[in-house]
Amino acid sequence: MEVLRDAERIPTGGAKDRFVRKLFAAIAPTYDLMNVVMSAGSIHLWHRAFRRRTGLRPGDRALDVCTGTGELALILTEQVGPEGEVVGLDFSPEMLAIAREKSARRALRRNRHGGAGRVTWVEGDALDLPYPDDSFDAVSMGFALRNVSDLPRAIREMARVARPGGRVLTLELSKPPSALVRYPYFFYFYRVVPLLGRLVDRRTGRVGSIRPYTYLPASLVKFPDQRAVAGLFEEAGLVDVSYCGLSGGVVTLHVGRKPA
Repeated sequence: MEVLRDAERIPTGGAKDRFVRKLFAAIAPTYDLMNVVMSAGSIHLWHRAFRRRTGLRPGDRALDVCTGTGELALILTEQVGPEGEVVGLDFSPEMLAIAREKSARRALRRNRHGGAGRVTWVEGDALDLPYPDDSFDAVSMGFALRNVSDLPRAIREMARVARPGGRVLTLELSKPPSALVRYPYFFYFYRVVPLLGRLVDRRTGRVGSIRPYTYLPASLVKFPDQRAVAGLFEEAGLVDVSYCGLSGGVVTLHVGRKPA
């Protein structure tokens, strides 16, 4: 299977960082559309679950790490209101360009209806966040843990910049625990998704030796399961760590709190 072969080809360390940067530069124009197509629209349900768990209040400050095209960051702006502040950080300028365009379009609508906080888009590294300790009431990451070259460090950095009592949240693809869900999902994710991606790959081409929409499922092959990720939250010093499988465990929402 092409996906399993590509899972062995995914680089590590700094080489993975460079690879992921090139990959998301290539797929940025189609990223939002493919998310909806590949999830059969379920991504909106996953965003809704995320919204319920942030713990944010009007006037709070939040950071979305690896923000991509800014979907989670824009959800956070609605929660913190006009007095709050949100930062969307990513190391891909191509993805941030789309986030800025999307934010500007929504700002036009908000000017008519009001209610959202301000958002700042920042180019930066998830493994070395450019903020002091205890800076944000909530720190989030959506569908990017599989892409960082140092998973424990990324979670530690998120915990570091969270304020005491603040929450760290991640949304990520996962391996469903039930075989009734896992086997049909794996067939779809490892066989159908790459075929869908090839329609896009004709335009974007390969990134190194891996097709972009083969890499996305391949990156899940060696990714730790839900309990292991929860353990990394705890190792980062977070407490009250919990996780919730969405859509039968296709996606998992992890939440941890920085001790007060």
